Amino acid sequence: MLEEYGDEITLKSFSHTYLTEPQGEIKDQPWFTNQIIKLEIDAEIWAPSGFLSTCTAIEAKMGRQRQEPGGPRPLDMDIIAWGDLELESDFLTLPHPRAKERAFVLIPLKEVEPDFVFPDGTHIDEALNAIDYRMEDNKIWQD
Repeated sequence: MLEEYGDEITLKSFSHTYLTEPQGEIKDQPWFTNQIIKLEIDAEIWAPSGFLSTCTAIEAKMGRQRQEPGGPRPLDMDIIAWGDLELESDFLTLPHPRAKERAFVLIPLKEVEPDFVFPDGTHIDEALNAIDYRMEDNKIWQD
């Protein structure tokens, strides 16, 4: 899908995929597959809000219907960070407001960016050490 954006968006790296038990209230559903991809995006062409709109359109093309939060879905694309930008609007908060609480974000993020530091100065290792989770092969459990 990135080919249609030419030089505007470049895939830099991507993590392995990880299986995560459903979080939140809806536990009776298939496990989620999570992956982090690192993109280089031309900031003169793309703003975070426009990129999020494109992600939402891709989700819809893949059959996502936004019904119940945390429910099953074929695809869920989130922007975790946009460089060191901090942003809070009605539809987008950067960095992602729950990224530091989620092993299924932090583990693959560390894989593609081992020295990642959140804009507040929190190193990815600090964030991982602050949460309770366990891993077995590519499966992640978190309470």
